[in-house]
This record gives sequence, C-alpha cells and structure tokens, in this order.
Amino acid sequence: MQSDDGIPVDFVIGYAELLGEISATGRLPRRAELDALAALGERAAEAGHGSRELVGLYLRETRRLWTSLPGITRAATVADAARTGDALLAAVASVIAAIGAGHERAQRLAVRQEEAARREFIDDLLHGRSDLGRLAERAERFGLRLARAHAVAVAAGTEAYDDVHPLVRRVERELSGRFGERELLLTTKDGRLVCVAGDSEQPILDTFAKYADRPGTGYQGATRVALGRSHPGAGGVMLSYEEALGALDLAERLDLPGTVLNALDLLVFPVLMRDRAAMAELVRTALGPLAQARGGALPLLETITACAAAGYVNAEAARRLRISVRTLSYRLARIRALTGYDPADALQRYTLETAAMGARILGWPGKPL
Repeated sequence: MQSDDGIPVDFVIGYAELLGEISATGRLPRRAELDALAALGERAAEAGHGSRELVGLYLRETRRLWTSLPGITRAATVADAARTGDALLAAVASVIAAIGAGHERAQRLAVRQEEAARREFIDDLLHGRSDLGRLAERAERFGLRLARAHAVAVAAGTEAYDDVHPLVRRVERELSGRFGERELLLTTKDGRLVCVAGDSEQPILDTFAKYADRPGTGYQGATRVALGRSHPGAGGVMLSYEEALGALDLAERLDLPGTVLNALDLLVFPVLMRDRAAMAELVRTALGPLAQARGGALPLLETITACAAAGYVNAEAARRLRISVRTLSYRLARIRALTGYDPADALQRYTLETAAMGARILGWPGKPL
C-alpha cells in the first residue's frame, strides 16, 4: 500500500506505537530508535523517494494520529494537553531530523559513488584502459554514444584546474546554457580542463575554446586550448585526447604563437619526429657546429627560428630578436660559416629550419642528443 506521494506505508510502520508511548510518558525518542529512523531514511533514498515526500508522509501520519494518542485523550486539563503536545512536537522534530539525516547520508554516498564511477569511466575513456565494448555501454550512462566519431578539446592554464575551479564552473554554465543535453562531456584531468563532443557538435568545441581562452571579466583564461581531430569508435576519444595533449606539448616546446591550437594544423610535427633518432642525427650534423660559437648555440638557433618566422625579412627578424640588423647579418654569416648551410639558399634554408625545429622539440642544446 502506498501513500498519496507514492511512498509505501511500510515506511511508517511502528510510528504510531512510538508516538503513543511518547505521549503517555513524555520522553524523547531513544538513540536506538533514532538510529533506526535514520536507517529508514537511507532506505527511502535508495528506493528513490525524496526527503520532502518522506517528511510529508510523517507529518500527515502525525496529524492523523494526534487526537487518538493516549496522552492527548487522557489529559485532564488544558495545561496537561499542552505539555503533552510540546513533548510530542519535540519528539516529531527529532524523528524528522533523524530521517532527514539518514536520507542526506544516503544521497551523499550516492553522489560519491556516482562521481567515483564517472571518474573511473573518464580515466578509461581517455587512456583506453577498458574493453572497448564495455566502455561503449558505460558511455551511454554519461551521455556519449561511442559508435559515433568524437573529438576532444583540452585547456591548460598557469594553475591546475579541478571541478570547483571558477573557470571550470564558468565554462560549464556556458555550455549547459547553450547546448543543454547535447552529446558532450566536460571534466578535469591532470589539472587540465577537457571537453569531449560528438563529431556533429563542433560548435560545442568552438564555444569551449572561446570561453576557456577568454572567459570574461574576473576570470583568468587558459594559457592554451588544443583541439584534437575527430575519430570514430570507442578508441577515437583516446586518440583525439592524445592529439590535443601532443599539440599542447609542441606549443610549449616550440613557443608557438596563438592560444587556440588545432592538431590538424600540426600534423607535420609528428611526421618529423616519427624517427626520433634520424631527427637527432640531423640536429647533431646540421646544428652541432653552432656550439663552437661564442655564447653557445642558443643565440644562433634563435636567429634561425626568428628569420623563418619573419619570412627572412631582416628588419622584422631583427625586431623580433631585439637586435640590430647589423648584428643579425653577423649572426647569419656565423651560421653559414660554422654549419656550411647558407640561409639564403632555399634548400639549405629548409634543412636549417627543420633542424632548428627538431632541436627545440628535443630540447637541444639544453639537453644532450
């Protein structure tokens, strides 16, 4: 049998006897009785019943029983009835508080379990630590259909992001307000903010990049946002996530301009570094002699990079390096003399640029090859 709110009346079994005894003796509920009521609140929460409906059930039951309680019916005077009523109201308050505490405890436990399950799913999703078929089944619980293609965007800042970080909350509000229940997953991982969206939901990733990069007044934006390419299947999310992380790493190593990076635009770098030993040999052969220069190889390496970025316009390259055009010309002459490669020759210039790029990725000359 159920109450008007759909809660089984089993949840108030024994309540009439408890109120009857309290009305007759004036005592408060005992600790064991309150613990039992708290456990009842937990069971109600686990069964999906809300605390408001549960409290309403107990208040209606109190009202139904009130005039038949022995302490009320046997009161000789109005004062006796008032004293009994006060004791009953105090007991009812204790009963409701115990039920509410149990219900809240169950809700907190459910939230922690849900968050733990969500965090485990995210780890498996981004790192491919689970059977792909099982992963696809779990994904539907969190709003993703992994049979489709997905792309991942990752934002990194000067400070680590967690789920309560102001920027995370701001981005979450913007995405929820604009896209509602669309296919997206927003989370934090290793201090970064991560957004997973279906291939057909590119506006979600664009909006994520916009608000992570420029969140608005009072918010410190991310230093960089990287967008991975879209890939199909359960393993596609992991591939896109790794591409986004790779783009962030390359941007830091190469000091790439701009704050929003697209892995599609950086595909040349994985190709160049696919044979790391060959790249190290190129750097050693082409740029190794620069270490003989006064002041070391780094100023000349920076000169190659600045000239390439400036399109070999000497005035612009000198401005970027904050040196005179005369000093720049001297450095170019030293590069040509030490390496045997002439920056004025197109093919030799390409070799120098590629080697310089590889050196920055490999950390040379700061790290040995």
